[in-house]
Amino acid sequence: MKIKLEVVIDAIEMADDNYTYFLDLETGESVFLADELITGLDNEGLEEEIEENYGTRYLRFPTKFDINEYHIMEEFIWTLEVEKANKLECAIQGRGAFRRFKDMVNRMGILQQWYNFQAEYYRKLAIEWCKENRLEYMEAGI
Repeated sequence: MKIKLEVVIDAIEMADDNYTYFLDLETGESVFLADELITGLDNEGLEEEIEENYGTRYLRFPTKFDINEYHIMEEFIWTLEVEKANKLECAIQGRGAFRRFKDMVNRMGILQQWYNFQAEYYRKLAIEWCKENRLEYMEAGI
């Protein structure tokens, strides 16, 4: 079965501390386990099903820690002219780095450039994940 690359990209975009996303190899869709203590959601036996069928039916998508948003910001900064890069490098130091980064790229008028860079980065991560898991994939519209 070929999986839709968009399913992988969506799981990467949604990665956070509250949910762990998995690919269901039977349906080609993503499912998630909620952190019950944080979200209050009940996984209704899904956790046991995933544990029993991990690797044969379910594969874990990259987590927030695998994705490393801070590194993606750094990679984006390295693509910019020196003046903008220096300002953004200062902006991402210390607490609140993500908010300051987004505010700064917005003020610089390069927010869409950031979104395009991030989307392409996620796409490459998704393709890499598929290859690592020996999964065939198809791009949207194919």
